[in-house]
Amino acid sequence: MRIALLSDVHGNPLALDAVLADIQAQGGAEAGWLLGDYAAIGPDPIGALERVAKLPNAHFIRGNTDQYLATSVRPGPTLEAAQAKPHLLPAMIELAQSFSWTQGVVTVTGWLEWLAALPLEMRFTLPGGMRVLCVHASPGTDDGDGMQPVMSDAELGEVFASADADLVFVGHTHWPQDRMVNEMRIVNPGSVSNQFPPDLRASYVLLTADETGYRLEHRRVDYDHEAVIAACERVRFPGGPYVTRFMRGENLPPWA
Repeated sequence: MRIALLSDVHGNPLALDAVLADIQAQGGAEAGWLLGDYAAIGPDPIGALERVAKLPNAHFIRGNTDQYLATSVRPGPTLEAAQAKPHLLPAMIELAQSFSWTQGVVTVTGWLEWLAALPLEMRFTLPGGMRVLCVHASPGTDDGDGMQPVMSDAELGEVFASADADLVFVGHTHWPQDRMVNEMRIVNPGSVSNQFPPDLRASYVLLTADETGYRLEHRRVDYDHEAVIAACERVRFPGGPYVTRFMRGENLPPWA
């Protein structure tokens, strides 16, 4: 069996199309495991949702931005934080406008209930008996710090202590990783969209498994970042400046 692991599409069908084309160029995949964050923080949430929903034998979990769209929850900075530190106010306003715009789009096009119904995690067993857990950020939550490259083995082991799996796939931090902790392999395929520098290419993982074991291949795929910026401008996406900074490698990860 061959499975494509994708995470963090973020309303960017241009990046997603490049990844899907690369999957086909590698011989295709029998299934897709998608780790959340499909629509928000990108100029074309519906294009992204329509594409992932049509993938053959695809399985989905929710990400934190999917939860934000389906509920009244919003990411920080909070109003209280912005009142205490006024320099945070522009970021708070931009985030509020971005999510409100996307929430309106997914609501009027009928996708809100699909997002609201996504499960928090999913579990599989590979043909060789390996137990697999798929989460967005970490076991039991779709938000928080997630899997960060600066974490020690002890810190990462504590975050994933409740996984009860041999192999864990996790997204959220937009940073490809592959680590062994306490005999558990934890793999982040990176993000389809909104990558951190220095490598701004889309990333994903191909999993090949049979009764004798499994193999992982991390893949990187280039796409037209300037076309994404143009799409933001064309639809007047309120989160366009934030996405533009991603497309040009100006946004740094929180641990930098």
